[in-house]
Amino acid sequence: MNTAVRIQELRIKDISVTEDTITAQLMDGRIISVPLAWSWRLSEATPKQRANWRIIGDGQGVHWPDIDEDISAEGMLYGIPAPRPRISSKFSAKSKQKKMMANRGRDGN
Repeated sequence: MNTAVRIQELRIKDISVTEDTITAQLMDGRIISVPLAWSWRLSEATPKQRANWRIIGDGQGVHWPDIDEDISAEGMLYGIPAPRPRISSKFSAKSKQKKMMANRGRDGN
């Protein structure tokens, strides 16, 4: 008996997001859940933004238009968290410089 799951069978029927988890109900009846922290965009989103989603790709994933986040059933099942974008060192240095300047203004120095 072949028990392997084929990728095309991984289709999301419904999704819910709590303060801790992202839970997907699949078309075949399975329920999969991952930590909310796996999606930094969803973890930083408001409850209203988290509630505004739509199924994409005939159930292959979910899209949250307010925060431009996409999560696939495959990614949830195989444990692929969303990577945070890298901030370039040039941008980071400019941000630090702006913070220092703002703090100087508040301190009166």
